[in-house]
Amino acid sequence: MKKILPVLFLLCATASFSQIKGLITDTKNNRLPGVTILIENTYNGTSTNESGLFELNLKKTGNYTVVVQYLGFKTKKIPVEIKAFPYQLNVELAEENITLNEVTVSNQEDPARQIIRNAIAAKKENSEKTAKYNADFYSRGLIRIKDAPKKILGQELGDFDGALDSTRTGILYLSETVSKLNFQKPDKMKETIVASKVSGKDNGFSFNNAASVDFDFYENYIPFQVNLISPLSDNAFAYYKFKIEGSFYTEDKQQVNKIKVIPRRDTEPVIEGYIYIVEDSWAIYALDAVIKGARVQMPFMDNLILKQSFSYNPNDKIWTKNTQSLDFIAGMMGINVSGRFTYVYSNFEFEPKFDKKTFTREVLTFEKEANKKEDNFWNAIRPIPLTLEESSDYHRKDSIQVLRKSKVYLDSIDRKNNKFGLADVLMGYNYRNSYENWSLNYNGPLLSARFNTVQGYAFSSGFSFLKTKEEDRTYLQARTTFNYGLEEKKLRITGEFSKKFSNQTDATLSVSGGRSIAQFNERNPISSIVNTVSTLFFKNNFMKMFDKSFARIGYSQEVINGFSVFANVEYSQRKPLFNTTDFSIVKSDDLYTSNNPLLPFDEMTPAIVKHNLVKARITGRINFGQEYWTRPDGKFNITNDKYPTLYFTYEKGLGGNLDRYNFDFVAGKVEQDFSLGNKGGLGVNITAGKFYNPSGISFVDYKHFAGNQTHIGQTDNYLAVFNLLPYYSSSTNDAFFEAHSEYDDKGFIMNKIPLLDKLKANLIVGYHNLSVPERRPYHEFSVGLNNLGFGKFKIFRLDYVRSYQGGFQKDGLVFGLKFLNVLE
Repeated sequence: MKKILPVLFLLCATASFSQIKGLITDTKNNRLPGVTILIENTYNGTSTNESGLFELNLKKTGNYTVVVQYLGFKTKKIPVEIKAFPYQLNVELAEENITLNEVTVSNQEDPARQIIRNAIAAKKENSEKTAKYNADFYSRGLIRIKDAPKKILGQELGDFDGALDSTRTGILYLSETVSKLNFQKPDKMKETIVASKVSGKDNGFSFNNAASVDFDFYENYIPFQVNLISPLSDNAFAYYKFKIEGSFYTEDKQQVNKIKVIPRRDTEPVIEGYIYIVEDSWAIYALDAVIKGARVQMPFMDNLILKQSFSYNPNDKIWTKNTQSLDFIAGMMGINVSGRFTYVYSNFEFEPKFDKKTFTREVLTFEKEANKKEDNFWNAIRPIPLTLEESSDYHRKDSIQVLRKSKVYLDSIDRKNNKFGLADVLMGYNYRNSYENWSLNYNGPLLSARFNTVQGYAFSSGFSFLKTKEEDRTYLQARTTFNYGLEEKKLRITGEFSKKFSNQTDATLSVSGGRSIAQFNERNPISSIVNTVSTLFFKNNFMKMFDKSFARIGYSQEVINGFSVFANVEYSQRKPLFNTTDFSIVKSDDLYTSNNPLLPFDEMTPAIVKHNLVKARITGRINFGQEYWTRPDGKFNITNDKYPTLYFTYEKGLGGNLDRYNFDFVAGKVEQDFSLGNKGGLGVNITAGKFYNPSGISFVDYKHFAGNQTHIGQTDNYLAVFNLLPYYSSSTNDAFFEAHSEYDDKGFIMNKIPLLDKLKANLIVGYHNLSVPERRPYHEFSVGLNNLGFGKFKIFRLDYVRSYQGGFQKDGLVFGLKFLNVLE
C-alpha cells in the first residue's frame, strides 16, 4: 500500500490539469518511454516519460484522431470523442513487421546505398520545407549519480546540496524549460524562455535550450566537440557502410526503410545505429544513433544515444521533427553519471512573416519571472508528465532548499567547516559565512614554496575576502599578499580591491598597490613552478625580475554588445635586482646567468636603473557578430566564429623622473578560429605595434615576446607563444610584427593512420613568425600531437619544433602540460 499511495498521489496531482492522458505499453505490458503522441493533421504533440505516461493538452472538446508512433512498433491512429476533460487513453502497441520483401536485394550492392544516395540528393529539398518556422519547445534534463565517492584527490565532495542518499546515489540535476522559437535557416534562431525550473533552486535558470541541441541530419555535420559526420553528408560513403534491414508501411501507406548505419573506422566522429528513410520523398522518418564519447573527443562520455522522431502532416506534406532525446552514460575519477534530456517540438507555424527586429544578436532571452512559475502553471503546460522519481525530487529538494537556506542550518554547517587546525597554519584556511555570502581565506605558505636565484627559496602567504550577490552574480573582493625570500631577506606586500558592479556589462573596478617582484615580461612567460625545477635541477635561471613599488587603478566594461574597453593607470618605481644565491640540488660547475636579460654573463651591470614612471593604457576589444543570452542575472556573450576578434591598444608612459622614460605605444591584434568542417580547424593570431619617442625608455617597457627555453609547454593555447625563442632575445622598443597559426586536424588525419589512430590524438601543425627592425625574421615550424594521455585523461601535448633566422637555428621537442596554469 505504501508503494501505491505515491503513484495515486502523482496521478491525482496531474489529473485536474491534463487533457488527454494515459499510458503506452507493448503487448507484454512493458511501459514504453519516448513514444510520440500527436493529434492527426496538426503539430500538437507530446511524448511519454520514462514510465510510459503522457499528457496531451487540447483547447476544446470534440472529435480527434490521436496518432501514436514509436520506433520498432506499428503506428496507431485512434479516433476519440472527447466530451469532458480529463480524457483517459491507454494504448497498447504491437511490434512492427519489418521485412525484406519490399526491397530487391542485389548481389552487387546493398539497396541501402541507393536509398542513402536518394536521401542525400533530396536533402536540400526536404530541409527547405522546415527552413523557416515558429514553434513551441519543451525540454527536460535529468542527471543521476550512483555510488559517488566521498573524496576526490583528498577533497570532500559533500552531498551535492542534498542530492545524495545514504548510498551516495541520487539526482544531481533536474530541470525544465518552456520556450517560444523563431527559426530561419541557415543559422538564425531566437528563443524566448517562458518558464524555467531547476530542482532545489527557487531562482534557478536552466541551461536547457534549443540552439544547443539543434541536430539537423540534413546538414553535413552535427556540432559536438568535433563535427560529427551525418550519414546524409555529401561524403557519407567515405565514413559509413549501409545495410538494409527491411521496410514497413505507415498508417498513411508510406513505405519506410530501416537502414543500419555502420562506421568504416571506429576512431572517427561518426554515429552507429539506424536511420529510417521514407520511400519516394526520401525524408528522415526517425533516427536511433549511438555516439561514442571518444569519437567526438569527449573522453569522459562513454556513450550518448540520440533519438529523433518525425511525423507527417498531409496538409503541408512535411515531415517534422517532434521529439528528440539524448541518453548518456559518463564518468571520470570515480564519479559515474547517467541521464536523459528530452525535447518536444510542437505547434509549428511554417513560413511565418518575420519582421526586421525578430532576429538580432540576442539569441536567447527570459521572460520576466520565468523562473518563478508556480506548480499549477507547470502542471497545466508540461507536455510530458513527471515520473514518480522526478516528482519526488522536486518536492524533496524544495523542502531541503528551505532548510538549507535558513540561517540556523547554514550557521551549523559553517561551524563544522570553519574549524581551525594546526596544519592550517602551513596549508591554508577558509572561513565562510554562507548566510551572508562572504568568505575569508588564508593562503598557507607551504604550497606556495618556490625557488629563484634572486630570492632563493621564496614563500607567499596572504588573506582574501570575497562577498558575492547570487541574484545578479556580482562580487566584492579584497586581498593582500606577503612574499618573502630567504636569501634576499626582503618582505614584499601587495594589496588589491576589486568590485564587479554589473553582470550585464561586466563593469569592474580594481585598485591595487604595494611592492612586488615582477618578471620583465608582464605576460610571465615562464611559470614559477617550471622555473623552480629548471633552476634547482638544471641550473637554468630563465626567470628575470625587477623590484616594483606601485599603485594602480583599472576599469573595464562592455560599452555596447561586442565592444569592450579595458583601461588602467599605474604609477610605479622600478629597481634592479641581482642574484643572491648559487644553490642548486644537482651539483654542477655551471654558473647561473645573471639577472640581467641583456647581459647574462655580467653580474655587475643592472638591467635597469632606479626610476619612476606613470603608465596609462587603454585597450578596446571588438567581437564582430557577437551573439548573447540575456538572463535576469546577467548577459552571456557568445563569440561568433564566422568573424574575427579585433584588439587595439594605446599605451603612454609619462611623468617619468627623466623625460627619456616617457613614450607612446600603439598596437593591434586580430585573431580568429576557422572551422574546416570535418577536416579540423585553423587558428590565426596576428599582432603588430610600434613605439614612438622610445629612445631611452626602460627595458621594463619594451615589447617582450612569449619565448620558451624550457621545452615545457606552459599554456593551453600555443597561438601566442614561440616554442624555442630565447625569452628576451628579440625584445624591442621599435616596431614589431608577429603571426601565429595552427592547424588542428581534430582527428581527421590521425584517425586514418593505422596504429596511430589508437592514440585518439589530434595532429597539430604550426607556424610562428616574429619580425623586428635590424634583425632577420624569426620563423618556427612545428608538428605535434595533442590530447595525449591515459584513458580519459587527455592532458598532454608533444611538438617537434624547428626554428630559422637567416638559416636553421635549432630544433627540439616541447612537452605540453595543460594543468600548469591551474597549479600556478
